[in-house]
Parts: sequence; C-alpha cells; structure tokens
Amino acid sequence: MSEQTTNFNNNENNNEIIRNNNINSEKNFNNNENSSDKNNIDTNIENQKRNYNVRYSAVKILNRYERSDSYTDKLLAFEFLREDFNKFDKALLTEIVNGVIRWRNKLDWILTGFFYGDFNKNLNWVKNAMRVGLYQLLFLTKIPPPIAIYETVEITKQIQGEKTAGMVNGVLRNILRNIDNIRYPDKEEDPYYYLAVIYSFPKWLMKKWVDQLGYEETEKMLIAMNKRPYIPCRVNQLKGTNKEFQQFLNENEVIFKPYSYNSDLYMIFNPKINFFDSDYFVNGKIAIQDPSAAMAVQLANPQKDWKVIDICAAPGGKSFYMAERMENTGSILSVDKYESKVKLINEGAERLGLTNITTKCSDVLDLDYEEEFDLVFADVPCSGLGTISKKPDIKWKREIDDIIKLNRLQYDLLEAAADMVKPGGVLVYSTCTIEPEENEKIVSKFLERHTEFKLDPAEKYLPEKVCLNGMMATYPHRHSCDGAFAARMLKDAE
Repeated sequence: MSEQTTNFNNNENNNEIIRNNNINSEKNFNNNENSSDKNNIDTNIENQKRNYNVRYSAVKILNRYERSDSYTDKLLAFEFLREDFNKFDKALLTEIVNGVIRWRNKLDWILTGFFYGDFNKNLNWVKNAMRVGLYQLLFLTKIPPPIAIYETVEITKQIQGEKTAGMVNGVLRNILRNIDNIRYPDKEEDPYYYLAVIYSFPKWLMKKWVDQLGYEETEKMLIAMNKRPYIPCRVNQLKGTNKEFQQFLNENEVIFKPYSYNSDLYMIFNPKINFFDSDYFVNGKIAIQDPSAAMAVQLANPQKDWKVIDICAAPGGKSFYMAERMENTGSILSVDKYESKVKLINEGAERLGLTNITTKCSDVLDLDYEEEFDLVFADVPCSGLGTISKKPDIKWKREIDDIIKLNRLQYDLLEAAADMVKPGGVLVYSTCTIEPEENEKIVSKFLERHTEFKLDPAEKYLPEKVCLNGMMATYPHRHSCDGAFAARMLKDAE
C-alpha cells in the first residue's frame, strides 16, 4: 500500500515530498510521450476494464457525497454491493475516495492554478474526475502516472465528450511536468489559509484550532489527522487472551504494537488479513474499538453487579467493553433512538458473548425511567471532529453553527442522564471531539448548576498523560488515537 504524504512545512518541502512520491514518474511519462496512451496501459482487456470501473466508481461516489448528507463509508458499502469488486479493487476504491476527500482543498488549489478559466464552473463529474486523477499523481506511488491520466481522460470522455477530455488531459499532463513548480499560499501573509490548503482543512476550523491550541500544536495535529489510521483491536478477555492474540498476529505476519495506555488494545499497521472475516472477530475474541473510547470506559470504571445505563449507545462499543469489565454480571441497558442501530448492539453483544446487556429503542429525552442506576454513561452526539483521521469527510460536513446547535442537545442529554443517577452513583459525560464548547464547558456549566455532583479526577483511573484538569482529553498527535473527551462525576450520597 502506498505511502501518504503527511508533512508539509513550506513550499520547498511540499515540492520535495511530491517529487519523492512521484520518483521517476515524469521521466517515465516523457519516455512514453511519443506513444499512444493505450500502449502505456495493461493490454489485458479485463484488467483495463476493472481499472476503469474502480476509478469511475470513485467519481460516482464523490458526486453522491457532494449532493447528499451521506458519509463515505455508507456510499462505499453500497457500491461494493452493486459491483463485482475483488479485495484489491475495494482497497483501491476506498483509498481513492477517502484520499480525495481528505486532500480536497489541496487538490483544488493545484487544479485551480493550472486550469485555464474557472475550475469551479466545471460540472461536479468533471471536477471529481480531475481530483481522482490528481490524487493518484500526488499520492499513489504504485500507479504509473500515464495510467492515472489515461483513466481520468476516458472517464471524462464518457461523461462530457472529447473536447472536455482533451482539456483534462492537458491540465493533468501540465501539472505532472511542473510538479516542482507548484506554489502554495504564503505562510506569513495568511497562516490560516496556508494551513487550510497545505493540510486540506476548512479555513474556519484552522482559525479556531490555532486560537485554541496555538499554531505549532495545530500543525502537529493536522499532520496526525492526515495519516492513514491504524486498525485498533481490543481483546475480549471473556473469550481470549492477549498472548493468544499476539501469537495469531505473528503467525499472519501482521505488524502490530500494544497500545501504550491500555494493555488490551493493539495497533494494527499492515492488515494482511481481513479482521472482520477472521475467526477471532467472528467468534467474538476481539472488538474493533478506538483507544479513546476504551479509555472513556476505563474512566467510568464499572464494577461487578452494577446497574448501568448507556444512553445514545450505538453502535455499542462502550456498552460492550463495560459488560466485559463487569464480567457479564449486573445489568447494562443500552439505549438508542434508531431501530437499525439497536439491532447492531444486539448483534455485537451476541458475537462477543455478552449476556448482561439489554437494549431499548427510545429517544433519551423522552425516556420515562423512575429507577436509578449505579452508572449512567452519556456518550452524547457531537461534531466528531476528533475522528477526522478515520472519517475525513466530517471536516467538510461541519460548520461553526453546528457546534452551537449541538451544545443545546448535549446539555439537555446530560441533564436527562443526571436524573437517572442514584445517590452515591457515577455520571460519565463523553464525546469524540476536541472542542471545548462541547466538552469541558458543558461539564463546567453542569457542575455549577448541580452542586450535588462533584468531578471525580480522571487521574485516579487513567494515566496522567491522557488527562487534563481532572478530565480525560486525548489528541491524535499526542496520544495516537482519536481526539476525545470524558468526565467522571460523583453524585452525593443521601
């Protein structure tokens, strides 16, 4: 699998990285200049058809993404069902779609600079075809540039005809020839715009994060967010052991590393096998869970025989880990407002062999529960901006107003959760974002209004490195996991 460029510090470094990513590509391209494009690709008709279909599907998915509220994982899953793709096709399609979305600002900056006229006036089909072609030129070192250009031109020809295809051909060839001469925004003149283009993020978010974290910390975080994410596997201690799982990984020549802050978690870097098809996953010996989510459960510290409720529980990962830590004792009520998501919780619990979980389909704000719980876990809906490494489309789906709107819902859910905590019980508030407005500010407001609750310092349950001001706060560049937040609060005993 090809390496993805993640470190851009200035224009000189940009050009050097792109040049390394395309080593010998311009030379190879020029050597073939006098031959037809068709002689530059595999003459096997079936392979040629599959190559075309993958790239054409990528353009289709990117178009659907732009005109809908759907996320790319759903769009990819739908396309896999419609097309007869093998595992290599699926991997390439996923790489291209996620890569184009991850680097869209940077790709558009380059295309706009080399396009004669207004690039944005092109049809979405044409713009996305060009983005797919350019992404391959910049980031996918194992795909020869002539193939990337040829397939892009053929797609454009089918969509818009020979004239537009010729224009696309000229633009991509010109970029490849001048790959060392690309110029980017001036860092000193507009540092926010520089970050937005170089690392491909919305400008409003760059200003927010720089004001929040500082320029250098923000840049480090952007680099981490643009890295291809590892697969986080957690061993289900009710069914398997760490030693047994490590042996399985070694036998399959999988590169892995135990996660620093949780001994049950493993970082998988080169998955030569499909973990979802493996006996370990099918038989419930492992779960796929980000370390930040697992550490939020560590902070909750559920005990055997406790009565627990997990509100907004889908897809169930935190409920599952709590059930495992409780060794199938006590009870966990996992609540979600969508039937389809509740079904996922039930299926996951059965696979993992968890017998202390029951589910309920309900909006928590409408939930009429008179009984009280030892632990109420409120993993509330949030902007998800801490998960951009895994879900690059989130950064283009969010606006600053979304955070303001979410604040009202988040606080209302925390209030509803607090009503269900028994005297002496535990309340945990959790998100997968790094925004203070969704995290510590919500908790501070709640504690000011509810003197019967006190913050229980996170350092009692987690390593200090993942804690800040008595709460869990993780960042991709500091902790090699999603950006997330959790606070543990204790209710006064009567």
